[in-house]
Amino acid sequence: MFSRAALLTAQRPLTVAATRSAAAAAAPGGAIERRQRPEHPGKVRLGFLPEEWFQFFYNKTGVTGPYTFGVGLITYLCSKEIYVMEHEYYSGLSLGIMAVIAVKKLGPVIAKWADGEIDKIESEWKEGREAELKVLSDAIEAEKKEQWRADGALLLMDAKKENIALQLEAAFRERAMNVYSEVKRRLDYQVECRHVERRLSQKHMVNWITTNVLASISPQQEKETLNKCIADLSALALRVKSA
Repeated sequence: MFSRAALLTAQRPLTVAATRSAAAAAAPGGAIERRQRPEHPGKVRLGFLPEEWFQFFYNKTGVTGPYTFGVGLITYLCSKEIYVMEHEYYSGLSLGIMAVIAVKKLGPVIAKWADGEIDKIESEWKEGREAELKVLSDAIEAEKKEQWRADGALLLMDAKKENIALQLEAAFRERAMNVYSEVKRRLDYQVECRHVERRLSQKHMVNWITTNVLASISPQQEKETLNKCIADLSALALRVKSA
């Protein structure tokens, strides 16, 4: 009870001061405190109060309006024992202070470490993705090379077909030449046989005629012929001498 009475005694001057400040802000002389402050959309105060609330109170009650409202609200909650200040209150206050200190002091370090880990994981994922893309690109290049080799194999097959065709043509020409040579040799043999038969026939005919002619000549005719030849040779010799 005594602590509550002391708390109420300490809070009454704050309430009177807040009331007087609000009255001064409402008076014509307090128009100076109602000056407009620049708006900052999205900005907060005390870590959780939006700036628009303060702008609203500035427009309605002046610069000290939000603070007067806050102090009055806390005083009301404490005086009516709506907010009971027991050991849990100080525990919560201590936890809140430690949480703020942890956020302010450890927050940047943890955020930097977390960002580093995220960057590390992202870099690993990126390296894995780049490695997979490289493997796929190499596979594509290998497939293109295999297709090129397949096209080369088709060209080689065409060249082999042409080579086989040339070999067949050469073999055909060689055999045709062999046939021509054999036919020509046999024809030449037949012609030579005909020539030999003709020569033998001619020789036999000459021998037969010679034999018959010699057989038809008598010794007297032979002697007369020989004497006539000798006479012709003698006349020829005399003619040569006289010349």
